[in-house]
Amino acid sequence: MKRMKNEPAARNALYAQSGGVSAVINASACGVIEAAAKARRRIGRIYAGRDGIVGALTEDLIDVSRESPATLRALRYTPAGAFGSARFKLRSIEQNRAEYQRLIEVFRAHDIGYFFYNGGNDSMDTALKISQLGAAMNYPITCVGVPKTVDNDLPHTDCCPGFGSVAKYIAISTLEGAMDVASMARTSTKVFVLEVMGRHAGWIAAAGGLAGRKAGEPPHIILFPEIPFEQARFLERVKQCVTNYGYCVIVVSEGTRYADGRFLAEAGTRDAFGHTQLGGVGPVVANMVREALGYKYHWAVADYLQRAARHVASKVDVEQAYAVGKAAVQYALAGMNAVMPAIKRRSSRPYRWQIVPVPLAEVANVEKRVPREFVTADGFGITAACRRYLEPLIAGEDYPPYRGGLPAYVRIRGVAVKRKLKTEFKL
Repeated sequence: MKRMKNEPAARNALYAQSGGVSAVINASACGVIEAAAKARRRIGRIYAGRDGIVGALTEDLIDVSRESPATLRALRYTPAGAFGSARFKLRSIEQNRAEYQRLIEVFRAHDIGYFFYNGGNDSMDTALKISQLGAAMNYPITCVGVPKTVDNDLPHTDCCPGFGSVAKYIAISTLEGAMDVASMARTSTKVFVLEVMGRHAGWIAAAGGLAGRKAGEPPHIILFPEIPFEQARFLERVKQCVTNYGYCVIVVSEGTRYADGRFLAEAGTRDAFGHTQLGGVGPVVANMVREALGYKYHWAVADYLQRAARHVASKVDVEQAYAVGKAAVQYALAGMNAVMPAIKRRSSRPYRWQIVPVPLAEVANVEKRVPREFVTADGFGITAACRRYLEPLIAGEDYPPYRGGLPAYVRIRGVAVKRKLKTEFKL
């Protein structure tokens, strides 16, 4: 392909995945890769960081062009992080300038002019910092954040890709689990506790509320991080539900906490991002019920299953995940830097949405919590307003192809890009 006169030389692009993965993060990767591949006059080779930002720091890059077109297309329906992700938070430039300088060195060595970072709050902060350092070091680099978080806590976007599919999985699991418990409650289990993700924001727990529509239908209790936990009031509600309905179904967010801020399940350790490590709130709540009321119970932890369940992904979620990946490339080619493609809701019924850019400076390290008007007055359920918000996000099915009774997911070859730097970077 001939280049037009005065047209700038094509520069390479780097895509990286960050933090906890989801059922649709690879759909965003597909959107980025396909959009970049169509812009050959502007974008040269397409690379991916092996295990996210760790691959960029250690110059461990994947040559995406070595993957077959069929594999790249199949990313749209393959869960988890095809290129590998990492919980590795870059400290501030003032604390460790060497990490950022190393990234610029790797970018310079491989002529990377576009960086697409697919992650949540911390990742948007990292993309912002890299864009700032590139300017400070006189190295032109366009950084665009690609939103992803099952917690749904990024601001300035109607929802976060990854959340809709988790919400669908939790709503379905709550519905089906409740039917099982109801069948056995007369002579067996009377209390079922489902623990879901959500450290500071209760969006996933709220999704469990979609399982019931009428008064008395499960879940009978939802425990949100946003609503301080009161043990006596909680136990009284459990007793009331068992008396009235014969059983009680509880959806509890892992971040449920007391009024003083202590997590119910605080383990006393911290993860790679400096967040408090939680030790499992499901059994904590279940034991409270057993000790105070003596009911037979079961508890379950959705854990990785909720965010990896591509087989019941929301069609809306898949479409939005792909759209933000595609838009990220379009924004970069339009000269936008330090922005994130966000989802703007135009209407709820029918659900209409569009993609708009927002500055990373307004997104980085800001958490969107469940608003009080989305929680019932007693603090144990979701309101009609919350239901109107949530229902469109779980709409539609987008099943992967099946082979031998199982989803036909793909794995990339992951061919490494030849290293150019003589120095190695120690993590």
